[in-house]
Amino acid sequence: MATSAQEHPRYLRLVEEIRNHDVAYYVRAMPSISDAAYDRLYRELRDLEEKHPDWIVPDSPTRKVGGAPLLEFSQIRHRVPMQSLDNTYSRGELAEFLDRIHRQLGRVDLDFVVEPKVDGVAVSLRYEKGVLVHGATRGDGTTGDDITVNLKTLRQLPLQLADAPEVLELRGEVYMTHAGFARLNSEREKTGQMLFANARNATAGTLKLLDSREVARRPLSIVLYGAGEVVGLPLKSQQDVLAYLKAKEFPGPEWHACCRSAEEIQGAVDELDRLRVGFSYPTDGAVVKLDRFSWREELGSTAKAPRWAIAYKYAPEQAETVLQAVTFQVGRTGVITPVAELEPVQLSGTKVSRATLHNFQEIKRKDIRLGDWVRVEKAGEIIPAVVGVNLRKRPAQAVEIEAPEVCPCPLQSRDLGWEGVFYKCSNPSCPEQIQRRLLHFAHRGAMDIDGLGDAVVEQLVVRGLVQEIDGIYRLDETTLAGLERLGEKSARNLLEGIAASKNRPLWRLIFGLGITHVGTGLARQLEKSFPSLEALAQADLERLQHVPEVGEVVARSIVAYFALPETDRLLKALRAQGLNFTAEKLAPVGTTLQGKSFVITGRLSKSRAEFENRIRGLGGEISSSVGKKTSYVLAGEEAGSKLDKARSLGVAVLTEEDFEKLAQAGDGG
Repeated sequence: MATSAQEHPRYLRLVEEIRNHDVAYYVRAMPSISDAAYDRLYRELRDLEEKHPDWIVPDSPTRKVGGAPLLEFSQIRHRVPMQSLDNTYSRGELAEFLDRIHRQLGRVDLDFVVEPKVDGVAVSLRYEKGVLVHGATRGDGTTGDDITVNLKTLRQLPLQLADAPEVLELRGEVYMTHAGFARLNSEREKTGQMLFANARNATAGTLKLLDSREVARRPLSIVLYGAGEVVGLPLKSQQDVLAYLKAKEFPGPEWHACCRSAEEIQGAVDELDRLRVGFSYPTDGAVVKLDRFSWREELGSTAKAPRWAIAYKYAPEQAETVLQAVTFQVGRTGVITPVAELEPVQLSGTKVSRATLHNFQEIKRKDIRLGDWVRVEKAGEIIPAVVGVNLRKRPAQAVEIEAPEVCPCPLQSRDLGWEGVFYKCSNPSCPEQIQRRLLHFAHRGAMDIDGLGDAVVEQLVVRGLVQEIDGIYRLDETTLAGLERLGEKSARNLLEGIAASKNRPLWRLIFGLGITHVGTGLARQLEKSFPSLEALAQADLERLQHVPEVGEVVARSIVAYFALPETDRLLKALRAQGLNFTAEKLAPVGTTLQGKSFVITGRLSKSRAEFENRIRGLGGEISSSVGKKTSYVLAGEEAGSKLDKARSLGVAVLTEEDFEKLAQAGDGG
């Protein structure tokens, strides 16, 4: 079907916007929008991809779990992938999910389990012969951060198990109770530290600490609700898992319901909604899981989520309050964002006095005026937003919101189409823009300069000590000594962090420059495609569009950035400071299985992860379900429905011996 030229840029912008939100949520633990707003963006992206499958880029957010591992920790590969869940706010979609499972399995006598969806950080624990050998974050779903020493500080977790199986991998969620979170923020306020925005942010930040002694002082808790790889324990269902957790006194869900019919499931979801207000931890939904593991294997999963489970998320909590004033924030690219200053109101357990108004087109569309009673939403205890107006309460003196005339520098209007009318500061030397650029450059996902946070950056810019990114590398102890609340040790650590950033991989520098449309994923692709930053800067539109994920819109943005005189000056200054401009040389990867798709099923002599690594190392791909495009099915003992489907479709079936012959040809054996 023919598509308009305007829809394609919208798709690329959606991909990039969601990627950035994924980095904020999973990597930096600093989400910038609510769960509901994120889900709306995600659903729009998914709908576009269903309508235009030829637009789909290889690492679309719909194809992977967000969250790359942090470099401070070593990484652990999950033997069984840690996928995220599809979610819905619709009762109709929940009913469709149940109907689809009944149709695909061809039976109605199915058991389901309903559990609370804890709003924390997903982790995996691995016990071998009863000893806790490691714990990891979900990361990107395949590889996560090794946070074993931090997880061992949790008092609810046993470090050794009696009568344990050979291998027991448990999945769960680390969280903070409402009381623990309030206590932590109270302590931080007394010592002048920045407060955490919500309990999940505090939990994620704590698990990323390198000092486990500090972790032990934080009020972390954990709930376990699932299993990964298990050897030597006959767990056949979710109810078996929950019963085992209870018998071994692991911290499992404090509530769950076993259901059969759609009516029972809907009833359990409603009951949980009533009960969750009394839970000690934050929960924003109900997880509905198919009970029996054999049924789950038959259904399989997509690249991102299992087909046998779904998260039903409750409607975000809202509150009404008065819009007293509007202030304006300047982003690193100069775009002005209007912020609502509210009469304080209690929402999701915290007092809210500020909320985003998104942009001026949204203000006009919702007809928001100063003095209005507005509805504020704070789903998942993230950044609140003004979502509507109670027109029945509108006072006679309510006045329209005017766009600002000064930044403090002149503003210019530009129409971005799908984003509405934004106002943008035309002066790249605007202090607020500089602050935002410095913070972006320094954060963990970019150059990872520890200690270069809001308070330090604001002082550096306001005092005129740093006027652009390269100014960071000219700081010294004498300069930093004059900053407020920055002790000698902190200053020394900051300088060490700045020096260390000079050796970061090239993709981090590319991302840190803040080029429009260039997120972390695309920055990695650009590093793979160009030998140096100079080569990237000299690339034309045609060359850039040969890079995976780069279309015309993105290519023009990159070319325009490197054509700016200020960019040329900045790159020369950064090179003079000794930053790494050279791409990392990657070891060659085998290509014998290039383009071949494999499905693995049944019990094999080695772990599934070992076979997956071998296949990927030779250029092959792994799929969770058998289809017409599947090249091979590697089948072990007790292979079930996937083997049957492969035979019915005429897909080649390999034994381990067959696979070894195929792989050895690629290994050079």
